[in-house]
Amino acid sequence: MITLTELKCLADAQSSYHILKPWWDVFWYYITLIMLLVAVLAGALQLTQSRVLCCLPCKVEFDNHCAVPWDILKASVNASSDPGTPLPLPLRIQNDLHRQQYSYIDAVCYEKQLHWFAKFFPYLVLLHTLIFAACSNFWLHYPSTSSRLEHFVAILHKCFDSPWTTRALSETVAEQSVRPLTLSKSKVLLSSSGCSADVDSNKQSLPYPQPGLESAGIESPTSSVLDKKEGEQAKAIFEKVKRFRMHVEQKDIIYRVYLKQIIVKVILFVLIITYVPYFLTYITLEIDCSVDVQAFTGYKRYQCVYSLAEIFKVLASFYVILVILYGLTSSYSLWWMLRSSLKQYSFEALREKSNYSDIPDVKNDFAFILHLADQYDPLYSKRFSIFLSEVSENKLKQINLNNEWTVEKLKSKLVKNSQDKIELHLFMLNGLPDNVFELTEIEVLSLELIPEVKLPSAVSQLVNLKELHVYHSSLVVDHPALAFLEENLKILRLKFTEMGKIPRWVFHLKNLKELYLSGCVLPEQVSTMQLEGFQDLKNLRTLYLKSSISRIPQVITDLLPSLQKLSLDNEGSKLVVLNNLKKMVNLKSLELISCDLERIPHSIFSLNNLHELNLKENNLKTVEEIISFQHLQNLSCLKLWHNNIAYIPAQIGALSNLEQLSLDHNNIENLPLQLFLCTKLHYLDLSYNHLTFIPEEIQYLSNLQYFAVTNNNIEMLPDGLFQCKKLQCLLLGKNSLMSLSPHVGELSNLTHLELFGNYLETLPPELEGCQSLKRSCLIVEENLLNTLPPPVTERLQTCLDKC
Repeated sequence: MITLTELKCLADAQSSYHILKPWWDVFWYYITLIMLLVAVLAGALQLTQSRVLCCLPCKVEFDNHCAVPWDILKASVNASSDPGTPLPLPLRIQNDLHRQQYSYIDAVCYEKQLHWFAKFFPYLVLLHTLIFAACSNFWLHYPSTSSRLEHFVAILHKCFDSPWTTRALSETVAEQSVRPLTLSKSKVLLSSSGCSADVDSNKQSLPYPQPGLESAGIESPTSSVLDKKEGEQAKAIFEKVKRFRMHVEQKDIIYRVYLKQIIVKVILFVLIITYVPYFLTYITLEIDCSVDVQAFTGYKRYQCVYSLAEIFKVLASFYVILVILYGLTSSYSLWWMLRSSLKQYSFEALREKSNYSDIPDVKNDFAFILHLADQYDPLYSKRFSIFLSEVSENKLKQINLNNEWTVEKLKSKLVKNSQDKIELHLFMLNGLPDNVFELTEIEVLSLELIPEVKLPSAVSQLVNLKELHVYHSSLVVDHPALAFLEENLKILRLKFTEMGKIPRWVFHLKNLKELYLSGCVLPEQVSTMQLEGFQDLKNLRTLYLKSSISRIPQVITDLLPSLQKLSLDNEGSKLVVLNNLKKMVNLKSLELISCDLERIPHSIFSLNNLHELNLKENNLKTVEEIISFQHLQNLSCLKLWHNNIAYIPAQIGALSNLEQLSLDHNNIENLPLQLFLCTKLHYLDLSYNHLTFIPEEIQYLSNLQYFAVTNNNIEMLPDGLFQCKKLQCLLLGKNSLMSLSPHVGELSNLTHLELFGNYLETLPPELEGCQSLKRSCLIVEENLLNTLPPPVTERLQTCLDKC
């Protein structure tokens, strides 16, 4: 048995589509109901009548049809020319058939002589009505359209009932009502100050309370708090609308199905209106029935009366009127579909009246459905459009973000970085929470993998902010925020996933000292605006550029003459032209990393103020040009690591001021003795080469503090190495050492010793003399520790400090 609850659910499911039914669809519905009543009434009358036809036998036939004697007499009188002839009396007719014979004759005449339209009129009306009803509901149940329509109706109801929709529309109304008042006040202020200016009415409002609203006595829409659950529901609606639009906007199946069913209705209307009025004349009250049953009844011709003829004529005429109304309405709907551009739906009027100017126009099935909804109530489309706007979505994201990231939660993310600065690192968020600007102690703000970040004027509350990191994010800076950053920001790091141009707001940071760009590209032919932009960075001292370029951009060499450090990571691409480096006379540090250089560029030798040169990960095989480094009197740090250098020229001894030398990860087999003329060296790294021995002359490096020969083929250490009394870090791992000299105990300043990966069998007990060496900084196999005397082992175990 079907319960009332199930019936209610069925009724609700049918009524849910009322949004997609225009007025003519509703009109069709009521006409269909009336047609159904006509069919039911006619059918009921036909079924309840015990005798549809009442037939009487015809005793007198005249002119091949049944006639009463009076008709015969009248005909004969008319034929006679003698008016004095007396009229005969009418014959007396008696119908003395049995009741069963009458029933038999009625049935035979009903089947043989009654017209089919008169017999099946109720069923034809019922059939037509069912076809009309099926055409009206076919698109709602057709497999290719029903799921989309059901999905749309569900989304539309949620959009209509969502608190976010009401909030967005009320915000628009509030801004429209306040805008004239705000403009008038601004004009008064301008005129009173003696200045004239144009008010930009198209300026976008910030997502913060506007002072004009409170002064007008209207509450700012953004000041209200959206419930967290409601915010999540609205967010889910945005995602559903995006998916629905993606699946529906590219197709026009719903439009074509709806058009076809209207065409079918028009064709059916033409057919009905063609044959029904014609056959309506066949519904007559009297029927002349000629049946050859004289052997049973004694009569051959009968006169019958169709008892439902008059009422069926009325019902049929009324039915024709209904069909005409139905057909005219169907013709109008067909005309509406053909004359209108229903595959395009524009929100232009709404965009002009609201602050959601980004609402996109839609097309195909999506547009057609919205056109149908407008016929019911345009408010549905208006409320639905709120969830097509990216501006609306971004505002909702901001509110949800603020609800999730409270001040307490953000404070828990504050850490001190390696530079002992208070840093806030936000990773993979939907935006920047407004509560960030409550943490005034932030010194470094790091934003990573945040698709859209907008810095509002509230950033000026971060009075201690000096450093900004933006990694794989898109940052938009408001004008008030840019003014704050221009005065306070000192270090900026930008890293992008895709290659792109430097954001224009960067060139307004006039007090910027360090700029790190990764993923940005400076075009070789830059515009005048970009030239002027770099020219404004007068305080810039450090520039790091990680990109793939063929030459150092002229904008750097020409407009940044005061630059002191230039670091270029070319990501393996070949750097061809380097002559313009000569212009950077104030450069103190130069890094050309992964530039596919085969020789040291000669333009470097003109940089007299250069202190540090880093040529990491290039393709250097020879460094014969190293003799020219003697002209660089201030050069103290030379890094030629991660190359293919096979030998070091003897001219390296001319670099008397060299303090740091990195030659690790090369193919060096021998060390020239002239290397040890660089007596100021305190850092020497020769790791990951092919060295087999170390010259005794290393003892002349009396200032050496760091010495690394890890991963070579050294079998024996010279005694001169242990004459470097200032040595603090000695890395000898992964070599072929068979023993460690007892002179190691003379290195009293040694704090770090690496011996792992050699062929040592014992450790010298003289290690006890290395008073600064800790156990955690002695990198060696565990079994070798057992070869040390217990006092030495105990002393090493007493302190577990890290290196």
